Amino acid sequence: MSNSEIRNLLAQLHDEIKKSEMDAETRTLVRQLDSDIHALLDSNRAEPETASVLKRAQELEANFESEHPTTVRILSEVIETLSRMGI
Repeated sequence: MSNSEIRNLLAQLHDEIKKSEMDAETRTLVRQLDSDIHALLDSNRAEPETASVLKRAQELEANFESEHPTTVRILSEVIETLSRMGI
């Protein structure tokens, strides 16, 4: 998996978030996750930090399941791609 693939998925996630009706807190959590993933891709972060980012992504995925199916699909792809990259 390349960084460009995960960046593309993050761009898709960002676009979907723009179209979705979400509360401000959820939007903030998604933006922070996006920022954290970009930071991981740009540096060599410690293993506990990468695990924390992946866990937060999985928690967001669970929160979106019933109300935002497209967002869940994209976030699932992000999580799968990060896992394949060893993050």
